[in-house]
Amino acid sequence: MSAPSIGDTKADGNATMTVRSGTKYQHRRGHVVIKDGIKRPSKLLPVVDTTRDRKPAWIRVRLPAGRRFKRVQEIVRANSLATVCEESHCPNIGECWSHGTATLMLMGDVCTRACRFCAVDTGNPKGWLDANEPVAAANAVRLMKLRYVVLTSVDRDDLPLGGASHYADCVRSIREMNRSTTVEALTPDFQGDEEAIQVVVDSELDVFAHNIETVSRLSPRVRDPRANYEQSLRVLAFAKHAGAELTKSGLMLGLGETENELRQTMVDLRENDVDLLTLGQYLRPTKNHLPVQRWVTPEEFDTYREWGLRYGFLEVSSGPLVRSSYRADQLVKQARTDKVGVKNAEF
Repeated sequence: MSAPSIGDTKADGNATMTVRSGTKYQHRRGHVVIKDGIKRPSKLLPVVDTTRDRKPAWIRVRLPAGRRFKRVQEIVRANSLATVCEESHCPNIGECWSHGTATLMLMGDVCTRACRFCAVDTGNPKGWLDANEPVAAANAVRLMKLRYVVLTSVDRDDLPLGGASHYADCVRSIREMNRSTTVEALTPDFQGDEEAIQVVVDSELDVFAHNIETVSRLSPRVRDPRANYEQSLRVLAFAKHAGAELTKSGLMLGLGETENELRQTMVDLRENDVDLLTLGQYLRPTKNHLPVQRWVTPEEFDTYREWGLRYGFLEVSSGPLVRSSYRADQLVKQARTDKVGVKNAEF
């Protein structure tokens, strides 16, 4: 294990150690993981940083603060839960938590994959699961008084069916304790296993979401080798076939995609019966991750939303700070009231 050095703070039992991003450390449950998911220096497919990480004015957000934010933080800590808001360095954490909402991350805070955009720690949890998590998650939703909750998770290739049964148990537990809460499952790809997808769909969720992340050409560079563009399309198509009321996917922009490639991805998603789409700016979480290739303007995001609606998505959330679960309740509410757009419109 590397020596403690300047970086983020990580709890290790009763002690606290400091771990530099991109280095290995011993997780509190004993296995060795990589802080923020990507080793330093990364030698995989080097990409020139064309922006030098200079963020435009429209990307800047306020630091998280306020009584409501602290209350949500206390509930998450008290129930030993991980949130994607924290683990992925989400820029909207202040806004969402201050409004008493959060996206819960299931099955721990260590992912078995290492996507080059993601800051979640990478390692092999070796089958570890918190058997109390379904009850703890349901209790957290109750205490936060959520009307809409997004449940996401790390990839768990070390578990049978990728942990789908545990995922489904969490959904059912939330349902039992919070009958009026709408539940969205933002899932990993479960290696394309249809049995795993069926297990999650059958858990009484309202929205099945899985992010395709980027366009086909960039997928090998951006995502872990075990994930791929075509597999993600198959996951979404099967989820709809298996009975999901609404399916949803999202892309990060600014990684080097062209507008024609973005249009083709929209077409591909609609041809696989995806109902909802989110588009947001990719933000580089650490120097070890892929650099931003372009800052997409708010006006361009508005244009891309119009494209999506014309291709037939029920609703599209598109903006620089939009993330998969950002204002997810509003997206679904609008989708359920909107009329279906013209499928595969030509323009």
